[in-house]
Amino acid sequence: MNKIYEGKTKDVYSLENGNVLLKFKDDCTGKDGVFDPGENTVGLTIDGIGKENLKVSIYYFELLKQAGIKTHYVNANIEDATMEVLPGKVFGHGLEVICRLVATGSFIRRYGEYIKDGTHLEGGYVECTFKNDEKGDPLVTKEGLVALGVMSGELFDSMKEQTLNITNIIASDLKKIGLDLWDIKFEFGYNNGEVILIDEIASGNMRVYKDGKIVDPITLTKLILNR
Repeated sequence: MNKIYEGKTKDVYSLENGNVLLKFKDDCTGKDGVFDPGENTVGLTIDGIGKENLKVSIYYFELLKQAGIKTHYVNANIEDATMEVLPGKVFGHGLEVICRLVATGSFIRRYGEYIKDGTHLEGGYVECTFKNDEKGDPLVTKEGLVALGVMSGELFDSMKEQTLNITNIIASDLKKIGLDLWDIKFEFGYNNGEVILIDEIASGNMRVYKDGKIVDPITLTKLILNR
């Protein structure tokens, strides 16, 4: 087993069988000791948060498996805080896919003159950004991805369809415990000729409300796991 990448919240290892092992850490992104999933640096350590994040990912990857949606998930070991996954080649230097069910956040900062904060987006709205901190994670369209040679139009269509399906499954699950999903962020990769969901399904990548108030990621993790 060889370490191939050291991330902020996970380390990545290559396995002899060709798969990849993700090691979840207790480090969290934040600033001045305050947890913030939107930050790009490690700001604090929360004992046990790595295993809790892994449990959430396992829960949702298993839920997607039951729904017939293929992902990179193979198996996991909670005691070791590790998850074995299929190798997935990222698109470009990394592509994030956001599905918005409600207009808020950066969507309002861009389009606030046309829509009010909190407006429901019928059917869901999917947008993509390149992972580039220096450039503020710029938006990119389907046509842009094709023109830049990042992915084909067919692969994009598959990614978008999966994004909407996965978002609906997670939103329905959260609704069962009285929570409203407003938006969620995913990462997809290329494996064996097809697009599959990779990385993790984390509370920190969702914007969720309960009774009109936003739920912080740590509380959300507890609500998901302790139902």
